[in-house]
Amino acid sequence: MKPQRKPEIPLFWRDPELPFIEARSISDGRKLCYSRHSHEVFSIGAITAGQSTYLHEKTRHTIATGTVVLMNPGDVHACNPIDDKPWSYIMFYVDAHWLGRVQQACGVEGFQPVPAIQSADPELFSRLLDLYRVLTDPTLQSLEKHETAIAFFVLMQQRLGQCDAPLKKASQKVERAARYINAHFLRAVRLEEICQAASLSQAYLIRAFEQHYHMTPHAYLINRRIQHAQAQLRAGQPIAAIAQQSGFADQAHFQRVFKKHLAATPGQYRQ
Repeated sequence: MKPQRKPEIPLFWRDPELPFIEARSISDGRKLCYSRHSHEVFSIGAITAGQSTYLHEKTRHTIATGTVVLMNPGDVHACNPIDDKPWSYIMFYVDAHWLGRVQQACGVEGFQPVPAIQSADPELFSRLLDLYRVLTDPTLQSLEKHETAIAFFVLMQQRLGQCDAPLKKASQKVERAARYINAHFLRAVRLEEICQAASLSQAYLIRAFEQHYHMTPHAYLINRRIQHAQAQLRAGQPIAAIAQQSGFADQAHFQRVFKKHLAATPGQYRQ
């Protein structure tokens, strides 16, 4: 007699600072079967290993590793195993009103249902995995997670042919955003604060800021922290104290980010 497998436990991720998105993952879905169902939110997921049956409205598909599935609010769907073969997936549930505001930066008025129900686009798949990795990383701050979510859904609109609106010039507003970061980079900064200072929507700010400064607001903030740390190191301040005052999670995090920026440890730079 074959040993009985323990039922797979789904892993859920939520963050009260990012209430517009929730994530779920399953590493072995052989014993998980779903009835046809729908959600009030927009859903997007990826098959990360194996294959499964994907039921969407009145259609039936066999999907495999690398497939991205998309469900608009109200779409009836289900994904189930095939002949007890292993498969795994990640899934995101996204507030449609929030997604609609992202779509506005792409020239779409309010939430518009996406036309595709699945995609084999490797970039979309890769970036969706990156989004899951960033969101579930406990060492990352909410600003980076928020930015990554917006960047992914702008990319989704572009890859699905729903984002061809050019950016209007907003250099003065973007510069206001940079000034706000410059004034507050030593503490945790929320995306909403930067947007309020710049009078720009979240999705538009991300696109315009990167176009103007060639980095995202979060990358700009981290770069300012590293510049500050360099000055403190030159002044002979202790590394642990610099890490704490510069907004990093701990000294190890500071060391890691510093080396990534300068290809040298803080200790090597100070010498």
